[in-house]
Amino acid sequence: MKRPNILILMSDEHRADVAGYEGNTVVKTPTLDWLAETGVQFRNAYTPSPICVPARQCMASGQLPRTCGAERYGQDLKSGHMTFARLFSQYAYLSIAFGKLHHQGYDQMHGWRRRIGMDDMQMVEGNLEGRNEEAFAAFPKDPSRKWTDSKEVLRAGVGRSPYSDWDDYATLGFEYFCRESLVSPYYDKDLNARPKLLYVGLNNPHYPYFTDEKKFEYYLPRVRPFEDQKPFDHPFLGNCPNDKKPLVMGKDLSEREIRRAMAAYYGNIESNDDRYRRILDALTLAGENLDDWLIIYTSDHGEMLGEHCLWEKQKFFEASVRVPLIVRWPARFAGGRTVHENANLCDLFATFCDAAGLPVPPGLDSRSLLPLLEGNTASWDNESVSQFGGKNIMIKRDNLKYHSYGNDMPEVLFDLVKNPGETVNFADDPGYAPVMKLFRARRKELGF
Repeated sequence: MKRPNILILMSDEHRADVAGYEGNTVVKTPTLDWLAETGVQFRNAYTPSPICVPARQCMASGQLPRTCGAERYGQDLKSGHMTFARLFSQYAYLSIAFGKLHHQGYDQMHGWRRRIGMDDMQMVEGNLEGRNEEAFAAFPKDPSRKWTDSKEVLRAGVGRSPYSDWDDYATLGFEYFCRESLVSPYYDKDLNARPKLLYVGLNNPHYPYFTDEKKFEYYLPRVRPFEDQKPFDHPFLGNCPNDKKPLVMGKDLSEREIRRAMAAYYGNIESNDDRYRRILDALTLAGENLDDWLIIYTSDHGEMLGEHCLWEKQKFFEASVRVPLIVRWPARFAGGRTVHENANLCDLFATFCDAAGLPVPPGLDSRSLLPLLEGNTASWDNESVSQFGGKNIMIKRDNLKYHSYGNDMPEVLFDLVKNPGETVNFADDPGYAPVMKLFRARRKELGF
């Protein structure tokens, strides 16, 4: 069996429904639209954790946060942890990562053989081996780079985020790699024999909400805030992560301020799309047939973008916990289809192994998506799990989403068929009592 080349394209904080292929008529995403039109799109793919670092460690390890030990921001996989990059490297794949991996522990490679990008050392200082506390105590603690959510919105507009510099660096690095290793005009030797596992991680459209003037001018008159939004009555789901309260339009933020942030966010998604086009063009220019590559597009989590009067992520609302997922591999399965079954970023590990004919390591929370990609849904269990902060858990089965927040907060149950806007909590509805019992039993099985 010829092992496929694999290309993973990943953004940060891309809300799944802000894409042309999902029916959004404002945002310009021609590259992603082409991938979706010629590949398979998943409409119910979820992050294993709605926050950056745990989500990425879970995807890398094929394990949920509690399994892999990365339950909170700043917690990374232990050095030497089995990742799909490590496994594929062991089986002769040329594994190279470009851009954001967001590792914050001592092992900054986690199996990748080469790494190109400006986040190559993103270690949390507390994770530094041999850290001398007395030496660090002599200096003031580094300030947080984060503003409150309200200030992020108020600062939105025309500008250039430092993340755009990082993303341009990664994209240019990918183009240089193609010339160096796929074409090699200088040495004139075939350096292209080994199968390749390539990853490109972009930081955008993660806030700050800045975009260039041309894109901002285009999107500002076209975006519209979500209508009739009210804070959800729940001590965790009802509040923004940093402001610790909802940001209500007309009270905390004006409509114009919200539109400015949305316009910049849309502009950053379009900029990402431009970079993905450059990446695919670089492969094509190097003589690669994209139909022979297994190409993935996804994101680590979404962005509330003012829905439910919230911004950022961390919530089990669809806007935050659902992620875009496109899989394209014409050599193996037909494109132009949509999968509606529940899937998870953890499932990519087993999927890659299945595609390449490699053994799946034990202890994973990962299922191969190839049966769904080939149209076989009969044996799929249709569950997806997400966890956050050590005690919060979401379990989605079919159209029902159950949340638990420990003993101090109410449980939540959403029915996405009856109430797609997620404004009604059915947890105490007598009609859902049998399914609530099943969800609680499953929660206990998962250690919560």
